Amino acid sequence: MSTAVSTSSTSETVQLANGLTCDIPADSPLAKLLKSQRTWVGPSAKERLAILRKAKSIAIVGASPNSTRSSYFVATYLLQSSDYTVYFVNPMVDEILGQKSYKSLADLPEVPDIVDVFRKGSDIPEVIDEAIAIGAKTVWVQLGIWNQDAAIYGESKGLTIVMDRCIKIEHARFHGGLHLLGFDTGVITARKTVR
Repeated sequence: MSTAVSTSSTSETVQLANGLTCDIPADSPLAKLLKSQRTWVGPSAKERLAILRKAKSIAIVGASPNSTRSSYFVATYLLQSSDYTVYFVNPMVDEILGQKSYKSLADLPEVPDIVDVFRKGSDIPEVIDEAIAIGAKTVWVQLGIWNQDAAIYGESKGLTIVMDRCIKIEHARFHGGLHLLGFDTGVITARKTVR
């Protein structure tokens, strides 16, 4: 969330991270919340696209073997619709989608290009420390998860941080599978997906 574009005595126009704007009552709890919590801004759409294009491997921290969990859906998508090497990190299980699940990032056979995180916001600093320890360069925190202090901390340690964005939605959007706002475009193609 960026700063307000304009303010009047009754409403405030705020610009959302996706570039859209909306009017909200200036004295509303939402306006106060937006001002107080969302000052950090991550990579732009072009920068996120570059991250995804450059990456060869993704480690999903907090991956779940439960088919109703979002991490399972994202993992399925990445395995079927991309050329990424996908690793699962979950100390509670041995296998997810027929692949080995590792106990920690340090146990992976290589340093992943992207550490995709499905953990609660308060766990993000710990994951960032693990990513730094293994030499990872990018931590991607999934949609709905926000920890601004952790993002600032990670950047101060040299990491690229993407937060509150779904890697599946971003990948699909950049490669013709989704509309800018995340809706299915309905485009059917025989062309191989370009990372």
